[in-house]
Amino acid sequence: MSEMNEKLVFDKPDSVIDRPTHYCPGCHHGIAHRLIGELIDEMNLAEKVLMTTSIGCSVFLYNYLNVDAVEAPHGRAPAVATGVKRARPDHFVFTYQGDGDLASIGMAEIMHAANRGEKMSVIFVNNTVYGMTGGQMAPTTLIGQMTTTTPGGRCQTHEGAPIRMTEIIASLGGVAYAARGSLDSVKNIRKAKKYIKKAFEFQVNEVGFGFVELLSGCPTNWKMTPLQANERIQKDMIPYFPLGVYKDVSEEGGIC
Repeated sequence: MSEMNEKLVFDKPDSVIDRPTHYCPGCHHGIAHRLIGELIDEMNLAEKVLMTTSIGCSVFLYNYLNVDAVEAPHGRAPAVATGVKRARPDHFVFTYQGDGDLASIGMAEIMHAANRGEKMSVIFVNNTVYGMTGGQMAPTTLIGQMTTTTPGGRCQTHEGAPIRMTEIIASLGGVAYAARGSLDSVKNIRKAKKYIKKAFEFQVNEVGFGFVELLSGCPTNWKMTPLQANERIQKDMIPYFPLGVYKDVSEEGGIC
């Protein structure tokens, strides 16, 4: 037999801590962590990162990335990150937040940080539900979606329409980059990484505020298998939350 040579094509990013995940089977937070870890390594940011997490499933990012972190009160990550970035402008600052945290409890903080054009990056994980606290309705919960607080399904007459955060953020004057990706397939994961990289580059180059939304699955609270959760993203979420770049000032002439 001829000698076979093995080639390593997939490995753990150095910035990602080697430990068992505590997340539920099929949860997409781990994919998001990996994308961020890969970019931290590829862009040589590890020694400059000061990440800010808030409350919810997203808060545990500091257990999986080997970088400095600050934990913020519920919804207040953009406000805390603003202070961190202004105090240490030479560092790379990003927040990592879920939809209940960012789009409900922290709506004021994200809106004003974005409108001011704070030179930081925001990663927004949208799984259309409050995950950690038991599956309650979130601002992004889709019409008809059953949660513990909308057992009959979300009704627009009573609870309003799901909020499209990327479109709102893109409309603000201080925002340099806003995009929405998804973590349901290899193709979309690769696109999502490109979106995150662009937002990170905008901060590194001191262009301005970058925002990337990631559509994510929550099989446990959706009461689905991981495969069913991926199918739901494709069938229900992407049509309502279209993927793509919503603002890129590098193609629009910049921010005044």
